[in-house]
Amino acid sequence: MKPHLPTFDTPRLLLRPRSMAEFDACLAMDRDPQVTQYVVGPWHDPQAHERFLTERIQRSFGPGFGYWSIFAKDAPASFLGWILLIPADGVGPDIEIGWRLNRAAWGRGYATEAATPILEYAFTQMRLQQVIADIHPQNIGSVRVAEKLGLKFVGDAGIHADAPYRSYRMTQDEFLARYGI
Repeated sequence: MKPHLPTFDTPRLLLRPRSMAEFDACLAMDRDPQVTQYVVGPWHDPQAHERFLTERIQRSFGPGFGYWSIFAKDAPASFLGWILLIPADGVGPDIEIGWRLNRAAWGRGYATEAATPILEYAFTQMRLQQVIADIHPQNIGSVRVAEKLGLKFVGDAGIHADAPYRSYRMTQDEFLARYGI
C-alpha cells in the first residue's frame, strides 16, 4: 500500500497525490513530443509507456515521497501536470524534485508555484538535507524554474540515454535562508 501524501494548495493551484484517475491525462501529456523532448522515457513505445506510467503512479517511493497532480483552482477538473519528490531515478540515494506540465500550462509560473510548497514540505516536514534536480541543459523552461526556486547549478550530472544532464541542488539551510522559515 502506498503511504499517504499530504495535499497542498497555493493561491492558484491544488496539489493532490497522483492517482490512476490522472492516468489518461498523464499519458496524453507525455505523448506531446515538446513536453518530453528533453526527458528520457519510453514515450514512443505505447505498451512500455503505459507500463512505466502505471508503475510510477502505483509505486511506493517510501513514506512522504511520491508524485502530486497539479490542478488550477479555477478549473479543478483540469489536469495541468505533476510534481515529484522521490529518490533520484526512483532509487536514490539523492532525493529529486521534478515537474512536468502540459504545454498549455507553460509560461504561467505554475511549475514554480507548485514546487514551492513541495520544497517547504521536503525541508521542514521531511527534514531533508538537500534536494536535487537533474535537467537537460537545453530544457530552458525547467532550468528557469529551478533557478527561480533557488536551486543552484552544481555540475554535470552525466549522460542519461545519450543525453547530457546538469545537476541543480538546494540544501535545507539555503531553503530556510531564502524563504525565511
